[in-house]
Order: sequence, then structure tokens, then C-alpha cells
Amino acid sequence: MDLNTLAAKGHLARGFDPSRPVADQTVDQILEFLRSTPSSVSVQPWRALVLRTPESRQRLADHLGIDFEGNIRKIRTASHVLIISTLTDLSDETLNLRFAREEADGRFPDAGVNAAWQAMVREFVQERRYDHKDLPHWMEKQTYLAVGMTMMAAAAVGVDAAPLEGFNARTVDTEFGIRGTGYTTTLILALGYRDTSLTVAGAKSRLRRDELFAFVD
Repeated sequence: MDLNTLAAKGHLARGFDPSRPVADQTVDQILEFLRSTPSSVSVQPWRALVLRTPESRQRLADHLGIDFEGNIRKIRTASHVLIISTLTDLSDETLNLRFAREEADGRFPDAGVNAAWQAMVREFVQERRYDHKDLPHWMEKQTYLAVGMTMMAAAAVGVDAAPLEGFNARTVDTEFGIRGTGYTTTLILALGYRDTSLTVAGAKSRLRRDELFAFVD
């Protein structure tokens, strides 16, 4: 699918057709793309819990929390739902696991380059923690970057997506045992094929180019 087709397509689904499940092979393609997305200093601070059955999606719907009933239908009718969580801290142990994976994959064959990279990453994380004081927020931004790219990947293979922020993180974390693992829910991403009866009539409306872009020569 080319960029013009993607741009013309509505990017967000208002609801899904429950009679049209997404094939497992297609979901695996989307998940593999999500796994490949970039993050600052390759920290990869997120995890995704994939809900594949009506029963698991109902558990999520039942624990969204009060005031978020508007998202229940999307979750129930979606083919798959991803509960995407982010680390609440970035410990030395977690960094060591990342570094061990890089070494096993042969990312930096030169030992000196590898040591310099690890030292830079540790210093960068300390700056976020102590100087900027925004380490959890910075990691959440990496999560959103990954999800945004994955939504476009889903569209490229013909799958619709709905990112959901309307939920109570505490109740979702508790129901699915997330918070005890050092993560907390950041975003829910519902995947499926849209219910076309819920499409809003009328043209897509966006700000003009001159309101969005400025060019420097």
C-alpha cells in the first residue's frame, strides 16, 4: 500500500466487525513489526499482552474502570487487543538484560565499541533519571513511538486499529498481573476490520499545509 492510499484511508476504527477475525499469520506480521520498532538507545521499554479470545477481551472490558464504558464495544468486537505496558523504572538489572541480548545478537562485534556503547547508555539513563527527572515519561514516549509506527504497519496489511487511552491503569494492571512485573499499562491497541456502519459521513478534515508546515532553506 503506497503513502497516498494510506493518507486517504481513515486511520482510526470507531468499531469492529466481530464476524471478521484477523488471521493469525497477519497478526504475527504486525507483532513482528512492533518488535522491530526503534527506541532511544534501544531501551525497548514496553511489553504487549495479546488478547486473542472473546473471554480474555471480556476480562479487559470488565476491568476498564468506571467512566470508560465507551470503549467496551471496541474491545469486545475487536479481533485482537494489545495491552501495551511500559517499565516504571530502568534498573541496572534491566539494562544488563538488554546488553546481554545485544551481545548474543552480535550487535557490536568490537569489544571496545560495545563497552563505549554501554557506558553511554548508562550515562544517558542517569541523565534522564536525575537531571531531567523524566525517566518514566521518557520511556512512555518510546512506547507511543512504537505503537504509532505499528498502527501504520497494520494499515499497510489491511488491518484497522483503535488506540485507547480510556481505561483505569490500576484495575487493568491488577486483573492481568502487570504491575507486579515492573510495568504499568500505557495504552490499549485494538485490531480488527472496521464496522463500516460506524463510519462518519463527510470528508476528512485536517489543518491546511501552511498551518502545519514551515520551511527553512
